[in-house]
Order: sequence, then C-alpha cells, then structure tokens
Amino acid sequence: MKKILFAAYSLGLGGIETSLVTLLNSLSKKYEITLVLEKKEGIFLNKISPKINIIKFQPSNAKIVLIRKVINMIKQLKFKLKYKDKFDFAAAYATYSLSNGFVARTASKNSALWIHNDYMSLNNNSEEKTKKYYQELKIEQYKNVIFVSNKSKNEYLKMFPNSTNAVFCNNLIDGENILNKAKDEIPKEDLIKINKKNETIFLNVGRHDEKQKRLTKMINVAKRLKDDNFKFKILFVGEGQNTENYKKIVKEKNLEDVIIFLGKKQNPYPYYKISDCVFLTSDYEGFPVVYLESMILNKPIITTDVSDYEEIEGKFGIVTTKDENDIYQKVKDYLENGFEIKEKFNYENYNAQVLSVIEKIINT
Repeated sequence: MKKILFAAYSLGLGGIETSLVTLLNSLSKKYEITLVLEKKEGIFLNKISPKINIIKFQPSNAKIVLIRKVINMIKQLKFKLKYKDKFDFAAAYATYSLSNGFVARTASKNSALWIHNDYMSLNNNSEEKTKKYYQELKIEQYKNVIFVSNKSKNEYLKMFPNSTNAVFCNNLIDGENILNKAKDEIPKEDLIKINKKNETIFLNVGRHDEKQKRLTKMINVAKRLKDDNFKFKILFVGEGQNTENYKKIVKEKNLEDVIIFLGKKQNPYPYYKISDCVFLTSDYEGFPVVYLESMILNKPIITTDVSDYEEIEGKFGIVTTKDENDIYQKVKDYLENGFEIKEKFNYENYNAQVLSVIEKIINT
C-alpha cells in the first residue's frame, strides 16, 4: 500500500477543510495516509477516518526573530531526519502556508501544491504581485500544482508559460453525506428566528470576510428589494471578522426582519433544504464548494462572476457582474420569474472524474 501525506493548517469549519476531509476519507480506502496539521484542532477532527495518522508540525511564533529562526531550523531538521522522502506522494493543501510547503516537499519527491483561491483577483489583478506570491511559495519546486479552477490555472500559465506542472482538478464532494445530513431537523430557536411565511428564502453560507465575500452588497440589495415591497428573507449561515459590523449595518437599515444571522453551523445542509435559492456576492473565489452543495441539493444559485462561473450560468443558476445594480436587477428578476434547474447534477460521475485525476498524480 502506497504511503501518502497531506499537510494542512487545521480542521476548522470551512469549504477547504470540508473538501480535504472528504478527499482524505475517500483515499484512505486505498492508501496509508498521514495528515500533518499546524494546529491539531477544529470541528472536523472527529470526521477523519481512524485509519489516518495525524501528527503536528507547528512553526515557532517567538517574537524574537533569532530565537524563532533557531527553533524552526531545529524543527525542520528533526522533520527531515524522520520523514525525508519517506512518502510516495505528499501535498501542501493550505496554499498560503510556507510550513505546509516545507513538509510536502521534504516528505516526497512527488509533491503537489493545492491552489484554492483566485490569487489574481485577490491581488487586484496585478500579475506582478501574483507572480511574486507564487515564487515565494517556491511553486517551481513542486512536481504538480493543482488548481481547483480553470481560471486560476490559465492565469498561472500566462505568468509561467514554460511551466509543465499545472493541473486542473476540482474538489471532491461527499454527495451522499450531504443528502443525508440535509434531512436533519433545524433547531427550534433557529426556526423561530427564520419564521418562514409565504416568502422567498435566500441562503448565504460562508465566512464573513468583507474583502472577499462583499456581503455589504447583499445587504444593500436587500434594502432596495424591501423598499420595493418584495417578500423575502436572507439567511446568513457563518461568522467571521466582519459579523458584528454586518449586524450593525442591518440594524441601521432596518433589515432585521429580512436578514437573519444564524451563526456557524457544523451541518448547514438543512438550511439549504428550507431555502429557495443560494446567494453569493463574492469578489473572488476558487471554485466555491457552495456551488457543489447547491447543485447536489438541487437549489438554484445567484452568484457574481467568480472563477468558473460558466459552470453555473443558465444551467444551475444566474450569474451577475460584481456591480451592485446588476446584482439587484438579477435578484429582482428571480423574485419575479424564478429559475428552473434543467439538468440533474450527477455527483457520482463528477467524483469519479476528480479521483481519476488525483490518483494519476499520486501514482505517477
């Protein structure tokens, strides 16, 4: 049985972590897996297969630079002595983590770096900044660089035209588990907050990070729709650094009856079930896991034109530009005319294609 290693930051709540757990549990049926975490914590720790060996490799955060460097040098030396080239495949799953990169490149000559985000958009479409960021990650030292969106892969190849290590591979999704968990009951206190009547229910699931998610646009659109006398609610499932600010804006705009804050949920899928449409206003994404979750649960999506939005447009939902007026017009049109999903998403075929790509990388 081949030995493979994945390095990640933690197993806290998030789309990337959800995808990692699904991938590891699937691969554990065929491979001996070691998971290296910078922080051995998170609500998904108990979701990992018991077959998987979890170890911790956490860099020092000592304030004195010299002390930090010495401690980290010793830690890296110990890791090299124990794990140097001991694995048939190793992956750095947290793109931004230099520690993950060291672990993966040390553990196997067959190493891979996962790219989960749209770094060109994150860097305000600056090719210079994005190229510098990739170089700092030592991206040329990986045998494969795995992009979860075609857009990010194509932008990378424009910056590094001679590169031969770029691979497109979407995230794996546990469709059966999602369908089963969607059957769970919603807590009574949440049902009281939602107070669903004869109205359209929109759902936003994710981290409250204004720089990326731009939920102020959603709040502003909600204000205009309420003033137009549309009957709707928007459920916010998630938390983050901007949650309290969002609550303040909602209160100031007198929207507390239409925007409902429900907090983080380990199981968000019952909320999809009671919703009519999933709503995203992000400035940038990789390929959002929420797309796949919505498609499995047969819920239409209204989304800004983030990475690989072409997979959604016209088939599984409505795509807007990032302009607030366009978002308003498209949501208004949905409230007036609805949207019919015309094709069923086959997650089993989708997963088979994803696993085929990943196993080819592991076994080459």
